[in-house]
Amino acid sequence: MRRVLAALALVVLTGCTSTAASGDEPIGDRPVRVTTTTNFITDTVERIGGADVEVTGLMGPGVDPHLYRASAGDVQTLRQADVIFYGGLQLEGRMAELLDELAARQPTQAVTDDIPRTDLLAPAPGANEEYDPHVWFDVGLWEQVSRTIAATLSERDPARADAYATRLDTYLAELTELDAYVAARMAEIAPERRLLVTSHDAFEYFGRRYGLEVAGIQGISTAAEATTADVERVAELIAARGVPAVFVESSVPRQTIDALIAAAGRRGAAVTVGGELYTDAAGEPGTPQGTYVGMLRANADLIADGLTETQGS
Repeated sequence: MRRVLAALALVVLTGCTSTAASGDEPIGDRPVRVTTTTNFITDTVERIGGADVEVTGLMGPGVDPHLYRASAGDVQTLRQADVIFYGGLQLEGRMAELLDELAARQPTQAVTDDIPRTDLLAPAPGANEEYDPHVWFDVGLWEQVSRTIAATLSERDPARADAYATRLDTYLAELTELDAYVAARMAEIAPERRLLVTSHDAFEYFGRRYGLEVAGIQGISTAAEATTADVERVAELIAARGVPAVFVESSVPRQTIDALIAAAGRRGAAVTVGGELYTDAAGEPGTPQGTYVGMLRANADLIADGLTETQGS
């Protein structure tokens, strides 16, 4: 909180020499200035916006949005945007007050706002969040996110609404293909092996859509610490189910997974790391995994390969 207030104070103090908030500034022929939080939101905005947007993403690969704190430079970048897109549902928990403050001055859109609340998952009892924010692992929900992004860009820049709509249609067709690909890969896993074990509980939407049981050691936010009881609980499940692989995450330290493997080994279960999944951040820019579609395909391949590796042995 102190850091956010300090950053905002810095913006006020330097306001006479910096670009003002641009929520009401006409766009004209220039690209729409967009600031985003996570890099897979950045990618989706770029796909729908094309050359009509100039996107600055705050969070790169390997960055955990649950724990991210905005710097004074981030606040300046946000203030200069024509539109801000963020995940919402407390995904960017430590930026919540800042985003609320900015929303009073300029267009600031949580990309999850138009998802029906009946389609959202509630977290485990006792969690602070009202809903699980990891909606991007359900490609059907990400289609709605994409529509929200297109509608927000069109509202801010109505002169190019047709271009946004055209690119949205192209992107939605790609998402339909992605959804079918992920479903086909998950169908390769024997029913008794469909247990996805990860560091934190980020894959419940994925499990619901594609027919997997999900077990995370931590809760839905990495701000919550895993306990010894959490590790032992999941280790017991692995041993009982004969699951061959567990998965580390690109934005979460792997020590809890190492502790889990050791605990499963004490129960006689031979389990390995099936690979590193992209959870709260996509991969490196310029790689397939640096895109939303690429990160989902990469995850599906790792999960399917890891959980089918010893089937029939």
